[in-house]
Amino acid sequence: MIKAEHIDVSFKKENQTTLFGRERQQVLFDVSFEVKKGQCLGILGESGSGKSTLGRVLCGLLKPDKGSVRFESGKKAVISVVFQDYSTSANPRFTVKSLIGEGLMVKEKREKKTLNRKEETNRLLTLVGLDESYLHRLPHELSGGQLQRVCIARALAVNPEVILFDEAISSLDAHTQVQIMDLLKEIQEEKGLTYIFITHDLTSVTYLCSHVLFLYKGKAVEVRATEAISEVSHPYARKLLGAIPDVGEVYEPKVPDQAVS
Repeated sequence: MIKAEHIDVSFKKENQTTLFGRERQQVLFDVSFEVKKGQCLGILGESGSGKSTLGRVLCGLLKPDKGSVRFESGKKAVISVVFQDYSTSANPRFTVKSLIGEGLMVKEKREKKTLNRKEETNRLLTLVGLDESYLHRLPHELSGGQLQRVCIARALAVNPEVILFDEAISSLDAHTQVQIMDLLKEIQEEKGLTYIFITHDLTSVTYLCSHVLFLYKGKAVEVRATEAISEVSHPYARKLLGAIPDVGEVYEPKVPDQAVS
């Protein structure tokens, strides 16, 4: 589905110039990987490892210095993004209906047809575990988990093939994280979506993702199927693995969804 090959990215350093122009700092080095349709790839790395930069390249928001991102269809895939800071990615003056409407408007323009907005909005709310009573609420009237569900609904509204999650659950409490990850699993299975899950949290990767790419100082140092994650050999990957007591078991019990968060 997605094939990234030999991605290099660098940025100009502020206030540092040489005889030949401003000095550049390289942040991604020869990054290559594949993600098949229906898989969830976790891109794991500490702050400053280049995770978000790689995400921008995958979404087409940033052109790499070298390398390419190709899709199975030969055309650019329809990609939605769900960000970490749901409070700033949602216009505080927009109701839930309007927020989801942003995604529906993109879909209408792309597919060149008029949608039944009310019907589509209610369908998307149901899909993320909310109902019509949320339609006219503003972001400040929602909990963090509820607002992130709305952002997921907005991402789904464009009918994407791929959804990229950039630290999308890291600002939520542990209980709500599990609820959101269970929701994402259900949606992925129902719609056959491909996920890219950018995070610094190995535990969430082992719970949600089928594969994991370890990104260290801008380099893809190891890629493993999650079920074989204990076989990692790179020192950085081993260090992360040793930081949690039981890989894959921390989030094992499904938390009862007694109340929508």
